[in-house]
This record gives sequence, structure tokens and C-alpha cells, in this order.
Amino acid sequence: MAEREIFWNIGYWGYILYLLLIPIAAILVYGVYKRYRLWRLGQPDARFSNLWKSLWSFAITGTVDGFIHRRFVRDLYPGLLHFVIFVGAIILLLAALLDFLSHYFFHFMHGATYLGISFTVDVFGILLLLIVIVVAYRRYIQRPDMLDNKPENAIALSLIAVLVITGFIIEGLRIAYFTANPIAFQEVFPGAGLYNPSWAALSPGGWLTAQFFGGLSEGALLNTHAVLWWTHMVIVIGAITYVTLTFSLLSHIVVAPLNVLFRSMRPKGALVPIDLEEAETFGVSKINQFTWKQLLDLDACTRCGRCQDSCPAYLTGKALNPKELIQKLKTHWLEVGPSLLAKGKNGEESEISLIGDVITPEEIWDCTTCRACQEVCPVFVEHIDKIIDMRRNLVLEQAEMPETAEVALRCIEERGHTCKGTTYSRTDWCDGLDVKLISEDKNVEVLYWVGCAAALEDRNVKVSAAFAQVLKAAGVNFAILGEEESCCGEPARRIGNEYLFQMQALKNIETLKRYGVKKVVTTCPHCYNTIKNEYPQFGGEFELIHHTEFISDLIKQGKLKLANGMDKKITYQDPCYLLRYNDIYEAPRRVLLSIPELKFTEMERDNVDTLQYIENKLLGFRLTSTLMSTTPALKLRKYIRSKNTFCCGGGGGHMWMEETGTRINEVRTGHAIKTKSDILATACPYCLQMFEDGIKAKEATEYLKAIDIAELVAEAIQE
Repeated sequence: MAEREIFWNIGYWGYILYLLLIPIAAILVYGVYKRYRLWRLGQPDARFSNLWKSLWSFAITGTVDGFIHRRFVRDLYPGLLHFVIFVGAIILLLAALLDFLSHYFFHFMHGATYLGISFTVDVFGILLLLIVIVVAYRRYIQRPDMLDNKPENAIALSLIAVLVITGFIIEGLRIAYFTANPIAFQEVFPGAGLYNPSWAALSPGGWLTAQFFGGLSEGALLNTHAVLWWTHMVIVIGAITYVTLTFSLLSHIVVAPLNVLFRSMRPKGALVPIDLEEAETFGVSKINQFTWKQLLDLDACTRCGRCQDSCPAYLTGKALNPKELIQKLKTHWLEVGPSLLAKGKNGEESEISLIGDVITPEEIWDCTTCRACQEVCPVFVEHIDKIIDMRRNLVLEQAEMPETAEVALRCIEERGHTCKGTTYSRTDWCDGLDVKLISEDKNVEVLYWVGCAAALEDRNVKVSAAFAQVLKAAGVNFAILGEEESCCGEPARRIGNEYLFQMQALKNIETLKRYGVKKVVTTCPHCYNTIKNEYPQFGGEFELIHHTEFISDLIKQGKLKLANGMDKKITYQDPCYLLRYNDIYEAPRRVLLSIPELKFTEMERDNVDTLQYIENKLLGFRLTSTLMSTTPALKLRKYIRSKNTFCCGGGGGHMWMEETGTRINEVRTGHAIKTKSDILATACPYCLQMFEDGIKAKEATEYLKAIDIAELVAEAIQE
């Protein structure tokens, strides 16, 4: 019967390993404590306020994003490579644990059980070794732009390869010895019988290496095995020491789960407010002004490049590279951290300026806050909060910002909107539509929050008028605030003027509460996100509905009949603040698919080819409006597109900033043109304006029109 002794050929000397566990544990504790002290240089962060919620969320996320690798396999090639390495390492560690349990607690590693486990472990070991070779080929031969190569990458791959290879050689030496001396097996395991050479085939890794040792004498086999066994153990201990003391790339095995555990439990669309009365500084200009969790973020980053590969600013030649931004902050933190510890966490900072010498203003202002970086990050690094914190310092402490952004902020402060030079009032758009003011009738079903753009900009006033027509056609009892509506403050907050944002928020909350407003519908995803996710920070709790959701429900309830067909080909742009921030994916597509004769297609960077293959070949049908909410393909579409959709370039205050390099809106317009669509549908005033400009720049006005979903529905309503 097949068996294996845990310290075969090593004897009692093997128990030295257990004594070594004490210094190994001490090294681990010391290394983590040193890093912990550096993390604690940061300011307080209430990530422990709801620990049970964090633990439960971590259990779910750890399973989906950790074990199943959901965020990794979005990019199938590198995702599967990492998945196999992860699973292979888990299997090898689990095998060692099973050996330990079998030897000391209940003996089960014998017979078919042992052979089955040995076969599984060897197969995964071989697969792990092959994948390491593929990873090395990809990293050092293919060299994709998203990856950079540092010595720690080579060291990590080498350690994995050496540990697997030496493990197979040790196994091969044992197989070669018992094959040459079957009686010795009976001496080691009395009653087990002679060694059966056929067992070796069920340890394919060991069997393969055993072929190289068939000519060695028994003494040479035993001596080589013992030397290599100890060498293997020294490498293991050395790897643990190296990772712990240097906090190299492999430290993400520990740091990444911690970062996921303490990730933000806030709504995705909510920034952290500043306590304007208590704060001594505004924003971040020194590394120790970040929170401890933001510093933990820096350690968790593995430089995988997924954020870089998804960032519209980087992909269009801007200064911002989210991966490099995090890495530059990390390098600076590790450089000045020891001196800060020596002086005390609030001691004098180095002469190096965080904003300017480490991170340039161009990098800070290039961000559109589209959240692509955070959606793809497998370890949940929070890039945007850091960028906004540095913007807050530039705006509130240094009074430095792009000139056009300053004009927009001044316009909000003086006029309550962002539309400098507009000749419209807040109610001109609804002339002749018989739209009520809430001051005239508070007993309405819903308040229509129009927003600055839809009330005051030439192109977008047509959207608000169309939506009002839709509401009236459906018999919805609604009203507007009219001149009492003021900018929600979203542009101010994203640009970095937290003070102005809070002024606007408090004023609007007071107005909404005065009229007893409970339910709000809006055509602007930015207003939607701010009122829904950020106003509660200041006592404003309202039910928010985006107009695409509202229209979708009206159609579903039979209150809207879309009878006028459109024999047009249409594509749709997912607004970042609708999809990535608030997970609204289905409603806009349901509405578009409800319009008769309209032919719908998806844009580039939505993985449309892969998804259509899955629908056509695997599921056997194309999505239809009937199947939209029931097909498994919908969930797959939602997940992939929420990570891959491309920004219009208008978020993060960029509606009011000059753009360097290739314009993001023109790149996305190019994606729409490639679909050969007649209509580029939008559900956001920022997107609509950016695409109006992009279509003109691409000289595509004759064959492509940017139209809001509300306008399409108004045209399709049965007369």
C-alpha cells in the first residue's frame, strides 16, 4: 500500500523545522509591525466603524474577487495566468497541511487517497511551472505596455519556479530510491509491502525527474535527497524572510486581503466630506495627511497595470497614469516615512513637495473621475479619493486651478449654476409646456430636478422639454423648483472646492425639505449621484430616480406606448456616473429596445464581439427586450461593460477645463462611428455636449447625431 513519511531520510533532524517556526514567526511579526508603523503615519480613518459589515462583505468579495478572480479574468489572458498560479500555490500549500495533519492527528495519507492527492498536487505543480514560464514570456518577451519590470518581479517568478522544481526533484529522488530498492519501502512502512513502481506514474512530476537519477547508487540518492531537502527548506525560509523584511511584490498575499477587508463601505459615488469647522488643513499636500487606509492602498498596489490600461486620460496621451501615480506616492512615502517616524507623525515634512515634485498638477487635473481605475483594480485601490484630496489642497489652500475651472466655480458661487454667459432663466425651457412649480403645488408624485445644463444650455434644454413631454404623456403629476433650484454642487466637489459644494448642498437640502420632497427624478447622472449618495452626508435623504429608469418603469406599467417606429441603427454611451457609480445598466437599454424598428448595437471597448459570440453560439439567441431581465448574458454584459465602457471626457470638472493631447470625447466618438450607427444615444447632459463637439470635430454631422434617450422616447410616443 502506498504511503509517505513526512521526514523520510531526514529523521529527527526534520523536527528542527518546528523550532525554526519561532524565529520565522518573530520575523513575520517584526516585518508586519514595521510596515504597520508606516501605515499609521496616516490620519485616522473610520474603517472599523462597522466591522461586522466589513467582514461579511469581505467574505463575499474574497470569494468572488479573490478565489474566483472576477476582476482578474476580465482580461482573460493575464487573468487566467494569475488564477492558475493562485490555485497552484493553494494546492501545494494545502498538500503540506494535509501531510502534517495525517502525520500528527489522523492518518489518512495512504493507499488510493495518498496516490490521488499526490497525482493532483503534481499536476498542479507542473501546470504552475508551465504558467510561470508563460508569465515570464509575457512579461519579458511580449512586454505589454501595462506592465513594468522590476527586480522583484523576476525574484518572485524565480522563487516560485525554484520551489516547484526542487520539490519535484526531491520527490523524484525518493521515487528513484524506492524503485531501485523496493524492500526499503517495507522497512520504512512495516506491513505496507514492497514498493510498487507503478505508483510513480501517479506522481508525474516526481516520476519525470526520477528518470534522471536512475544510474545513481542508493547512497548517492539518499545523500542528494537530504541535501536538496534542506536546500528546499532554506529557500522556503529565505523567501518568507525576504518577503517579510522587504515587503516585496509577494507581500500582496497579506496586504491585498487587508486592503479588501478595509475597503470603503460608502456608496461608490460618495466622496469623504471635510469637517470645515474642525479641519486644520484642507486636502492633502503632505504624505502623512493621507489616511492610514490610503497609505495601505499604496502597499496593496501590485503594479498590474489594469488601471493604466483602462484610464481614458492615459490612453489619450495625458500626464496622468493611475498606476504611476500610486507608485510615485508609495516611493515618496517610503523615502520620508522613516524620518517622519523618528520625528513623530506630525513632525516636519521633507523639503520635497508632494504636489509639484512627486505628483504634478497636470496629473491631478487630468482625472475625469470616471472610476475605470477603481472598477478594474483587483485589490480595491482607491485612486480617486487621493486625487480629489490633492485637488482640494490646490483649490482651498493654494488657490491654484485651471482658469476655466475657476470661472465655473465663480459662476456657481455668484449665480448658482455653471453656465457662464447663458441667456436662459431656469424656467425658459418649459415655456408653453404647462409645467408646474412646486411652490404652486406641493402634492406631486415626483419632483423633476432639471439641473444646470438641461435648464440653461442650448442643446440640453431640448432634453428637458422632451422629458417633460414624456411625463405628461404618461400622466405623471410632477413639478419643478424653477428659480429655486441651484447647482447641486457636483462640479465644485469634483474640482476640489469642498466649501462651495457644502454651501450648495445645504441650501438645496433646505429647499427640498421645505417642500417635503421625497422622490426626485433627474436627467443628469451627476446630479443623480450627488443628491442620492452625497446629500445624505448632510441630512438630505431623498429617493432618486434617473430618467431612464423612470421611463423604463412607465413603459413596463403600460403608461407609455411607443408606437412610432424608427428605422435607424443606434448605439449607446453608458455615462460613468450612471453605470460605474450607480450600476444602472439595464434601464437605458430596455427603453431603446422598446422603440419599434430601432436596431441596437454596442460600441468598441464593450467586448461586444465576445458577448455576441456567447449569445449566438452558447445561448443560441440574441438579446431581445423580452429576455433583457432574464438571460444570463445580461449579467455578463453588465459586468464586462461596467469595467470596459469608455468615458466621454466630461466628468471630474472637465466640462469646464481645457484638455491636452488627444481629446477623450473624440476617441469615444470614433468608437461610435465604427458601429456605423445613425444615432449615438446618451443619458447624460455632459455626454450629450461632449459628443456634439466630438461629432463636429470628426466631421460626422451628416450621418451621426447625438440624441438623449428622452428625446427618442418623445418622438416614439403614440399620438
